[in-house]
Amino acid sequence: MLELQQNFDIKTATTDQLSFVGDAVYSLLVREKLCFIGKCRSNDLHTSSAKKVKANAQANAYLKIKDILTSTEISIYKKGRNAHNNHTPKNATKCDYHSATGLETLFGYLYLTNQNERIYKLFEIIF
Repeated sequence: MLELQQNFDIKTATTDQLSFVGDAVYSLLVREKLCFIGKCRSNDLHTSSAKKVKANAQANAYLKIKDILTSTEISIYKKGRNAHNNHTPKNATKCDYHSATGLETLFGYLYLTNQNERIYKLFEIIF
């Protein structure tokens, strides 16, 4: 995974910023994993990736890790889940979308605080 080039002030980061970065981190992890398990054709990669990063899949991913999260991680997840967002994708329930945003916020937080080992541990449980 990429190393952060400069210190990011996590104390002033907004939920939108954390989830924006977390979305990219999570998507990259899914793409990496699909390549390593032998998906080769570009159409297969795209289809499989889309299934893993859509809101209901991310909501289910959270359920797989929720019992091992630290109190700080739960707090970050809830901050993202409870963020006021009036947008819901057409193929997701509002509940799944909010849960997915919470998961992305968590992954963004972990990345921006350089907790890559924790990211990989949680992602292995999810995948």
